[in-house]
Amino acid sequence: MKKTLSERELEILRQVAQGLTSPQIAERLSLSAETIKWYRKRLLSKCGAENTAEMIKLAIENKLI
Repeated sequence: MKKTLSERELEILRQVAQGLTSPQIAERLSLSAETIKWYRKRLLSKCGAENTAEMIKLAIENKLI
């Protein structure tokens, strides 16, 4: 992973890894779907990943999830 992830980013990453969509995560966290999309883009960038599957793979390899 390129940079350290915040607690909120880790929380969202775990939910993405569980297969939840942005609207589902937003509802669980009482945030807007747009905010979750922003977090997801930020996670991709911080992980140095091209897509969600690669991000999850890297998170597993780095024992984040």
